[in-house]
Amino acid sequence: MVLGPIHIAIDGYSSTGKSTLAKALAKELGYLYIDSGAMYRAVTWYLIQHHIAIDQIEEVLDDIRVDFDQLQRICLNGEVVEKEIRQMEVSEKVSEVAKVAAVRKKLVEQQQGFNQSVVMDGRDIGTVVFPSAQLKLFMTASPEVRVQRRYKELQQQLSSITLEQVRANLQMRDYEDEHREVDPLKMASDAVVLDNSNLSQEEQLQWVLRLLQEKLNITV
Repeated sequence: MVLGPIHIAIDGYSSTGKSTLAKALAKELGYLYIDSGAMYRAVTWYLIQHHIAIDQIEEVLDDIRVDFDQLQRICLNGEVVEKEIRQMEVSEKVSEVAKVAAVRKKLVEQQQGFNQSVVMDGRDIGTVVFPSAQLKLFMTASPEVRVQRRYKELQQQLSSITLEQVRANLQMRDYEDEHREVDPLKMASDAVVLDNSNLSQEEQLQWVLRLLQEKLNITV
């Protein structure tokens, strides 16, 4: 029997469906869901909106408040910014913002402060935020599947976007996430790999629920 809060850490590459799975899993289990990537996107959106350069971030960090409302939507200084942070201009800059040590320190401290059972997804959850998480997943999918998923998502906001633009953006983000000096994207040694290239959302959810039953004896 597991005592105390349960931490489920979901890491992996962009457009592997981490957030979709994490939301569904949190809902199924009745846990809090936290999209850590959205927190970095919110900081990025603040910089874009206020025309602040990357090298000036530390000067304005105290003016940036990132949190979640009762519907678990990402908020920036009290305003819901769910749609704004998904724009391509944010995607093009967020990896660079996430490299900044002061930004990571501030957001990781906040992420570690949730004193309840949590499903959290991101790039460094199992390695940095919750290194003792009871379950760690590392999600991946084939590059082309990821490109198609992201392209479909972005087309709803920006009809002029091309597959090549999406492919280039994902390749850039993968490289920057894996090679940043502070808390790079890497798989925790005790993480379980989930390649969802050919799995539906429901199949992924059921796969994780079976894993929870096997590893932690948690059932829904």
